Amino acid sequence: MEVTQTEIPGVLIIKPKRYFDDRGFFSESWNKKTLEDIGIFELFVQDNHSLSESVGTLRGLHFQYPPVAQAKLVRCGRGSLLDVAVDIRLGSPTFGHWVSEVLSFENGKQLFIPEGFLHGFVTTCAQTEIIYKCSNFYNPAAEGIVAFNDPDLNIDWKTPHKSLHVSLKDRVSVYLRDIKNPFKYEG
Repeated sequence: MEVTQTEIPGVLIIKPKRYFDDRGFFSESWNKKTLEDIGIFELFVQDNHSLSESVGTLRGLHFQYPPVAQAKLVRCGRGSLLDVAVDIRLGSPTFGHWVSEVLSFENGKQLFIPEGFLHGFVTTCAQTEIIYKCSNFYNPAAEGIVAFNDPDLNIDWKTPHKSLHVSLKDRVSVYLRDIKNPFKYEG
């Protein structure tokens, strides 16, 4: 596995090796021991899989409040997307900073996002599938959403806002400064 540290410590780009032959390829997309060898000790308990029909479908920025906060291991099963992680850990030197990475079927990259981060993505081609592992079970009562267009975050989604397909739930969300933030930087 190729591992690249992003500008925000703890958020990692992981590229599993692909083994090609005349039939196609094989790749081990998740292996507990391999992840532990690179410092990821999360116990993943749930896999999520979604399909976005259109280019410019934006989902996010989501998180789960403790005690059911989630770390995620995100990959693209088909198509292409711009995946975004935002550090919301109070006291973090990178609080409010974000990183983005293009995840696609072709490049095989994955993004590891620890607890204490917002997560969102926008599709860059039609019929895009996102598949991600979560370290805790989804709980609708613990869901938090921050506006994708929060001016304090100033995320470059690489797509004009007027062209985005955004759910009502994501469109009417609040700014980061308005949430009750439970996350603390552990240093």
